Amino acid sequence: MDHPLISADGHIDFPLLPETLWIDNAPSALRDRMPRVVESSGNRVWRSHQGESLGLYGGMGSAGRPYVPGEIHRSDRMAKQGLFRDQSKGIMRPADPRLRALDQDLDGVAGEVVYGILGAAGRLNDPEVAAVVIHIYNEWLSEFCRAVPGRFAGIGCLAPGDPAACADEFRRCAKLGLKGVELGLTHDMTPLWHEEWEPIWQASDDTGVPVHIHTVGPAVDRRWLSDPKNYRPWLATHISSFQIPMMSVMSAVIFGGALQRHPELKVVIGESGIGWLPYALERLDFEWEDQFKDLIPKPPSSYWRGQMFATFQVDSVGLANLDRIGEETVMWGSDFPHPDGTWPDSRELLSPQLEGLSASTQRKILCDNAARLYGFEV
Repeated sequence: MDHPLISADGHIDFPLLPETLWIDNAPSALRDRMPRVVESSGNRVWRSHQGESLGLYGGMGSAGRPYVPGEIHRSDRMAKQGLFRDQSKGIMRPADPRLRALDQDLDGVAGEVVYGILGAAGRLNDPEVAAVVIHIYNEWLSEFCRAVPGRFAGIGCLAPGDPAACADEFRRCAKLGLKGVELGLTHDMTPLWHEEWEPIWQASDDTGVPVHIHTVGPAVDRRWLSDPKNYRPWLATHISSFQIPMMSVMSAVIFGGALQRHPELKVVIGESGIGWLPYALERLDFEWEDQFKDLIPKPPSSYWRGQMFATFQVDSVGLANLDRIGEETVMWGSDFPHPDGTWPDSRELLSPQLEGLSASTQRKILCDNAARLYGFEV
């Protein structure tokens, strides 16, 4: 490919952030309740003030897992570049804008969309603390992106809670120069078709900043984990199917009428994959035609193609069905630095997936769609 590569799905996870970030920036009355790094069984780990583990300091992914050689092939490829060795020494390359830019150069990526810390923030179990943590992080992310201008598009975070309060933070993220805002997705939240979310859709419409909903998978059933022999099949089931519940997210946004009421609203479902979309769009259109025309005046697929986007890593099935999805709605992402991401081999892994796609289509899904949505110059 002879054009820039833009990753529309990257992460800066909680375990990689500066260990005094929250304590240094929190209001004095809340400083003692901020997350902090503590010594535990010979390791340095993040903990909430209630004792909840938030992951190994410098660990992999949003959960801060330790790197175990030979356990995950993609992680081994990352380890060969010294990523986890540096993290074990406190050198958090993904959270240092200049070092991160160098790592993206290594992967041939010229621009990157960066999601945040909602997975960890959701485990704080203290709404007041979570709101402050999110507030501090959004400011930090804005500074991170400004450090290497034009290289990163930061996605601000909204702590789960009152949509009206979230809308205020949404507007603040826009003023901070962040290019998107992520709505926290929890399994017990008010469904997205509900009118309660109108302040979020309105804030996006007013600011022109897209709403992002990053997949978290189905509700985790831990009943079977008391027996160690169940762990591997349990994990394989979750990891292999976690993108499919995003069909409910897409359906709720469309049938709730948010896109109809706000024609300029853009919604991105991150790390969702795209192979399931042809069936989902066909199904939504069939049910709309059969019984739900009272909810929205146009077929659901038309709202999808005009106002929604999805990102993928490895998805040959979806790419073979782009005519049913809409090449204008699809963006590639490496998922850096998550343990199943494609860094530092993204171009090598993309090459066989792109066979049969025209040069113009390849450029759209690997560069132009993200450039247009987030304002990258290419």
